[in-house]
Amino acid sequence: MALPVDVVVMAAGKGTRMKSQRPKVLHRLGGRALAQHVIDCAARLSARSVVVITGHGAAQVETGLQAPAQTALRFVRQEPQLGTGHAVQQAVPVMADDGLTLVLSGDVPLTRPETLQALIDLSAGRHLALLTLDMPDPTGYGRVVRDEAGAVKAIVEHKDASDAQRAITEIYSGIMAVPTARLRAWLARLDNRNAQGEYYLTDVVKFAVADGETVLAHRIDDAVQVAGVNSPQQLAELERAYQLRLANDLMVQGVRLADPTRFDVRGDLVCGQDVDIDVNCVFEGRVELGDGVRIGANCVIANARIEAGAVIHPFTHIDGERAGVRVGPGALVGPFARLRPGADLGAEVHIGNFVEVKNSTLAAGAKANHLAYLGDATVGERVNYGAGSITANYDGANKHRTVIEADVHVGSNCVLVAPVTIGAGGTVGAGSTISKSTEAGALSVSRARQVSIPGWQRPQKTKKAP
Repeated sequence: MALPVDVVVMAAGKGTRMKSQRPKVLHRLGGRALAQHVIDCAARLSARSVVVITGHGAAQVETGLQAPAQTALRFVRQEPQLGTGHAVQQAVPVMADDGLTLVLSGDVPLTRPETLQALIDLSAGRHLALLTLDMPDPTGYGRVVRDEAGAVKAIVEHKDASDAQRAITEIYSGIMAVPTARLRAWLARLDNRNAQGEYYLTDVVKFAVADGETVLAHRIDDAVQVAGVNSPQQLAELERAYQLRLANDLMVQGVRLADPTRFDVRGDLVCGQDVDIDVNCVFEGRVELGDGVRIGANCVIANARIEAGAVIHPFTHIDGERAGVRVGPGALVGPFARLRPGADLGAEVHIGNFVEVKNSTLAAGAKANHLAYLGDATVGERVNYGAGSITANYDGANKHRTVIEADVHVGSNCVLVAPVTIGAGGTVGAGSTISKSTEAGALSVSRARQVSIPGWQRPQKTKKAP
């Protein structure tokens, strides 16, 4: 039977080349911390537990990472940092001997779950298994040393390697799977007699060989899966690799991307059939796009559900935050529109250019096509909301609600002072300020009488004396 898997994530390093006060493993890729990618990947393996080893900025790291559902997350600290072997020594006291330990790095975010599962399967709960890769330039990486028969006999760190060993192109990725009971025994034998004066985790390989154990290697050819982040440049490179991976996965599902190199997902994007996404769009949080949705160029959409057949025109900004935003089937939004938290648009609703909607419900067929604001409002079916009109929803202390019942026509440049209800089928004359509720079917006008003064002269500027 397969052993339960316990994952160890090494996240104690300082990351000096990041030139940042933020711990390296908290820098974000695709909207999530580097180490969060690693933890989430472990959860997809149904890991029994995840133990994160922290050190530099430990308090920040421990509060900045979250346990996925049904995954036990624990933290141990490595203080001071005396090498990779010393790091794992801090983790084994909280791990049970009946499991398999999978060692991962908190700054290596793009390893695929299926790759790790293959490594676990290779270990079979009995062997030390290493994830390796052939690299044209292996500088800086530990080399995998094999005997004449091809069996792994050691990993030699770059600084300790001979010229012949540095010529080896097969490198150790930093990822291994090993029965926990054996790992515990081998860690107890570590010393720091090496060029860096550190306790190397890789020395467990030579201990395994000395004990007559078979060391196996799962060799892959996808360097992105084992690429680490040590600088802003490397973070940017991996960001583009990650986004291209997501873009390709979506296109395999049938999503049409105008240019997969100009596309960013910083969260979760779920798409139905026949979805079209133009260039330079950013999706944050959780975004759902229904069948036939079209997203124009240069849109930013966060925490929203866009239902079937809706069109989001270019340069639209949608941010649902915690409350979320819903755009109903067949709705048209934008260009240059803004939907804020709590915006809920029904079927065939039109929200046009420079219209802002916040915490408001618009029923089927309602339209606000230009230069308008709807905040804390309930808008009925087929309402036409004129250009330049606003709901005055805030009295300086509290928010109040505006109700616009079905088939109302609100003229241009109106102010609806909440709390107020505009009765069904009513009309509000252009330029009106409405502070009292109106009856159904009524025309409501609130304006000063127009006065024209013929021959009136504008004031002139006084000329200054020379």
